Amino acid sequence: MDISCGFPPSNDAVEHAVLAESLGYRRAWVYDSPALYGDVWVTLARMADRTERIGLGPAVLIPNLRHVLVQASAIATLESLAPGRAVAAIGTGFTGRMALGQTALPWREVEAYIRALRALLRGEVVEVDGTMVGMIPAGGHLPGPPFEVPILVAANGPKGTAVARDLGDGIMTVGAGNPDFDWCAVLAWGTVLDDDEIASSERALAAAGPGLTVVYHAMYEGDPSSVDALPGGTAWRAELEEIDTDVRHLAVHEEHMVGVSERDRQLLSGDMLPAFTWTGNAKELRARLDALEEAGGTEILYAPMGPDIPRELRAFAAMAGLS
Repeated sequence: MDISCGFPPSNDAVEHAVLAESLGYRRAWVYDSPALYGDVWVTLARMADRTERIGLGPAVLIPNLRHVLVQASAIATLESLAPGRAVAAIGTGFTGRMALGQTALPWREVEAYIRALRALLRGEVVEVDGTMVGMIPAGGHLPGPPFEVPILVAANGPKGTAVARDLGDGIMTVGAGNPDFDWCAVLAWGTVLDDDEIASSERALAAAGPGLTVVYHAMYEGDPSSVDALPGGTAWRAELEEIDTDVRHLAVHEEHMVGVSERDRQLLSGDMLPAFTWTGNAKELRARLDALEEAGGTEILYAPMGPDIPRELRAFAAMAGLS
């Protein structure tokens, strides 16, 4: 199984990618949520300049955020900066859409976008918004197409899985493997506990807490009342819903996959961490990693969080047996 990692775009993320490469991680994926973080493509370009081996790519791109030709140009530019190392993942959008107050895109729109994107990367001319567009870079600006960059489709349900099967080089999922694909990257987060450390320790809550609270964020976006079934969910929802509906979507995703907001602190629980995140000792997580591989996962995209990302990267790499 490939052991990869994921980061929100930031200046620190560049240094974290350098460390991840030295530790043996296969790829460094970078999130695309403009309301929450810096620019994904700027960060990836800086990572390309500072690294030599590690794969690099966005996870996940959301079609409505950029014109398909702009997206194709960015992918081709990354490939020119890091030949043979560029990858990309595309989906319907979680925070990248919901932090804009929008719902996920319909799969038919994502499918059409990926078809056009692949055609542009092959050097074809396609119709977009009623006009014909194509990549025609002048000599010396970009190598000529085709640009052979693998594209994963981020999906968990049947419609997205069908698009991944038809148009993707693989699939990216949350939590579970898919044995129907030769390449199945699985997003995971949590923390490797130190010897004799418990999940309710302050360090563990700080490191894995953002992975727990994002569960509440996702469930709330799907059905606000669903969080009432989780510990502390009713009180958390009541406080959140005191915020004006025009800006509530911004409050829901504060500190998303980075830290824990003041409102979200009431949700932290050592009992909940192992259930909703990859939190456990090295032996427990090694067994879980093996089980994921048996279930069809070919790559784990580990998203370290909290105040000490280097510690999380080193601990996960040691658990996974990287050298």
